Amino acid sequence: MTRGFPMNVLDRRIAVIDDDLRVLESLVNLLASFGYKAESYKSAEQFLASGTLSQTSCIVTDVEMRQMSGLGLLQYLKNNNSTVPVIIITGKPSARSDAFYLESGAVGFFRKPVDGDALVELISSVCA
Repeated sequence: MTRGFPMNVLDRRIAVIDDDLRVLESLVNLLASFGYKAESYKSAEQFLASGTLSQTSCIVTDVEMRQMSGLGLLQYLKNNNSTVPVIIITGKPSARSDAFYLESGAVGFFRKPVDGDALVELISSVCA
């Protein structure tokens, strides 16, 4: 067991995408501390170019990024029939509600600062 999670958590690759390097590093460190193989990407384009989508168990992505947004990535994945669960995070206030992101296909939505325990719990449930 790794901090209360089954050993198979070590096989789970989590892509964390955020153009704020402090948030990116913080989330990667958090997930790594729970035994996940957390990989950081500064943009959705960098993630897609990495060729790791097929080995990715879950994606945690910021909504607002310079080029492709988190919603743009979510739409791209839906258009390409990807079943990888996507969790949206944002630090900017928006008129969009949590329900909007869930209706768009995300499995979860968090405002920054992200509740680490809740994020890990959600990842654990969607990557089971």
